[in-house]
Amino acid sequence: MAFSDLLEQVGSTGRFQILHVTMLSMPILMMASHNLLQNFVAAVPPHHCAPYANLSISSMGDMLRATVPLDQNGQPERCRRYAHPQWQLLNSNSSESLREEEEIEMQKCEDGWYYNMTEMTSTIISDWDLVCDQRALKQMGQTTYMGGVLVGAVLFGGLSDRFGRRILLLISNLMMAVGGTCAAFSTSFTMFCIFRVCCGMALSGVVLNSFSLIVEWIPTRVRTVVGTGTGYCYTTGQLILVAIAYCIRDWRWLTLAVSLPFYVSFLYSWWFLESARWLVLTKNSEQAVKNLKTVARINGRRAEADKINLEMLQESMKKEMACSQGSYSALDLLRTSNMRTITMCLSAVWFSTSFAYYGLSMDLQKFGVSIYLIQIIFGAVDIPAKILVTISMSMLGRRPSQCAALALAGVMILINLLVPYDMQVLRTSLAVIGKGCLAASFSCCYLYSGELYPTVIRQTGMGWVSMMARFGAMVAPMVLLLGEDSQWLPGLIYGGAPILSAIFAYFLPETLGQSLPDTIQDVDDRGLGRTNSKRLAEKEDLAKKDPSCVLLKESA
Repeated sequence: MAFSDLLEQVGSTGRFQILHVTMLSMPILMMASHNLLQNFVAAVPPHHCAPYANLSISSMGDMLRATVPLDQNGQPERCRRYAHPQWQLLNSNSSESLREEEEIEMQKCEDGWYYNMTEMTSTIISDWDLVCDQRALKQMGQTTYMGGVLVGAVLFGGLSDRFGRRILLLISNLMMAVGGTCAAFSTSFTMFCIFRVCCGMALSGVVLNSFSLIVEWIPTRVRTVVGTGTGYCYTTGQLILVAIAYCIRDWRWLTLAVSLPFYVSFLYSWWFLESARWLVLTKNSEQAVKNLKTVARINGRRAEADKINLEMLQESMKKEMACSQGSYSALDLLRTSNMRTITMCLSAVWFSTSFAYYGLSMDLQKFGVSIYLIQIIFGAVDIPAKILVTISMSMLGRRPSQCAALALAGVMILINLLVPYDMQVLRTSLAVIGKGCLAASFSCCYLYSGELYPTVIRQTGMGWVSMMARFGAMVAPMVLLLGEDSQWLPGLIYGGAPILSAIFAYFLPETLGQSLPDTIQDVDDRGLGRTNSKRLAEKEDLAKKDPSCVLLKESA
């Protein structure tokens, strides 16, 4: 009997699992609100240099025409004004005005900027003048947030394998709530970035530990459906963000509104049970027995609960407990050739998926339509995309689904480079299809990675690949700055990365219908078609670390 058999005995899809998955999925609804919050709190309103403070004229239009030059589109320039008011331009025709402007002395916006706040009452751009020479700070705000997510992936991934999923989830929920509240009341851009980093770190803890608590309490046969269902929570969260942002046009109140729900998540997270798999593998079998009994009672199987005892648990998981005698670290992600292949390929998949996803999702104003409308479209496309990838993962397998989603996303982005800029409908449609494919890729790789890494280092592995995803999300906003010199370059990079990573995904093993691996030896036994000599060398290497594990496997 293995743990999967014990899980069936206490009820693998009963009342406990339904409540457990539902409650763990609730914070995921608000994850998108923080990931994509930058689209609204850092929206750039129409702006131009403020007129001279000492001027007094009845017509605002005349004042603007005499103090701010026009750009090529006939709109007031954003970053320059005349060094002195040019009243003569009010009486000149357009052609004469253009000739005169070429010879007039210009200066920067010495008296600040005027912002057209018809859509929003305030953003961090208007509050802290993150325009013109300071415009790169807008992208820096998102980069620092994703940097926090990256640090959190490394930190919380390792800590949860050592101290448990439940306690780290509690800490993450509280950290997200407090960090978001403090960010809403920041008095400077630097302070805002610091607290956004805290939110990013907390988000990694919420994602990693929620996912592990979900996947380690459900059976193999429903992992695909449950994994995709939790992915739909993120999709729904994108639509929730639009609704909240549409109603709350002030960036401070919007930031607070998407942070307060995490206080509620923190309170009810005390109810969660720690993963019994993790408890057994960390020598806390007594608590694992208690948790299994609790699950059985919640599922209405009191008779089965009375049968479970410490001896039964230790006997049924003898192999797993023997293989977990040693201590594990991030180095174990590269210990054998199987683990190295899995880690390298998953790193490429996660990096490119996140890199291209946030490259498309974090610059909605470039589409020339309402950011509320385009966010709804970008969020809604996830629904059919995830349905299709769920069917594909269940019928064709994880590996072909992952490869196809990445390749198609890259192709859509590259085709978009060939479409003229004035064909906004076609450009937006291609971008939406590409974004849907990347959402499908995310849905696939979350489930796929959890099935590839063994229980003893699953959180460490998930933390590593999540770190690679956040690294991609950090780089993505910076790539947008390259578009100021070459408009086609960001699209080429965003499209090429998914296609390249689709090749890496091809070398991953298929996991459809297979039970979760508990040890590195389980992953090693699944194999990647290696030669006997390589298998023998890796077994000797593993034996140096866990002799009991190898001896037990040979005697089985």
